[in-house]
Amino acid sequence: MSGTGGRAADGGVGAHLRRFQERYEPVFTRMLLLAIFVIGLTAQFVKPVGDALEDKAFLGGALLSLVGYVLYDTVKDLSATLRRPPRVQVESRELGIFVNDAFRAREVEITFLGYTGETLCNEMFHRLEKLLEDPGPTRHVSVRVLIPDFGQEMTVPARVGEDDAPVDDPDFRRRIESKCKEYDETLSGIAERLNGLRRVSAECEYRVYPGIPRDKICIFNREVVLHGLYNVAARTMLRSAGPEFYDPKGYRTDLSVWSRGAGDDAKAVVATWNKHLDDLWKLSFAPGWRRGPGG
Repeated sequence: MSGTGGRAADGGVGAHLRRFQERYEPVFTRMLLLAIFVIGLTAQFVKPVGDALEDKAFLGGALLSLVGYVLYDTVKDLSATLRRPPRVQVESRELGIFVNDAFRAREVEITFLGYTGETLCNEMFHRLEKLLEDPGPTRHVSVRVLIPDFGQEMTVPARVGEDDAPVDDPDFRRRIESKCKEYDETLSGIAERLNGLRRVSAECEYRVYPGIPRDKICIFNREVVLHGLYNVAARTMLRSAGPEFYDPKGYRTDLSVWSRGAGDDAKAVVATWNKHLDDLWKLSFAPGWRRGPGG
């Protein structure tokens, strides 16, 4: 008990000293800089003071002190900003920030792996439309979207059966697939319009892979990776009296962020995800709506 009390007391004194420092350090620093300025300026114009302090290097020092006095708060705030750690997690609804950042580049490359691509498509649609009027620095856009193959039997998405067991539901799968087709046609349509203007070349393509929507991954210009896990047990109802379906909600998915500029560990993670999605893209294939009736 006594040891615990001693630690608490030490913490209290330490906290008090920190508060004292935070309160009086700025005041003391300003007073010191102002004093140096006043003395230097006086030494320049009052000969006895100048003789006492020697030579005429005081005006420059006085001016520098004044600059330091004026910029002190700015430098202090900047230092505090630089000490803030980078964000390591974002919400899916913040994807637009990363999309806008990506389009500042001349060559834009965005790769997505997920459920339907709805969240990304909504952000991409508006950004691509802006290129029709003002391409800015962008000259080429490549968008690759990987989604599960909804033409196959699936456990997610699926209907919730007895004892919560997933039951494959072809109608529900076709409903999800029709959404993906709409997003694909929307992005591809804008890409065709951009190519027609010949100011920006663009390619937007959906492909499918066997599996369930577990991971949500966004890669921007091969530099920044966002990764999260869908809640595969999330449920939805199409009608109040209808059945429930296992239907992940992408917009509710939190995403971890890695950037190549954040250190060697982050750089290695980004390289791993780039290779993984490149390999998965090579092994994927066109969805049914692109292959046509004959497959």
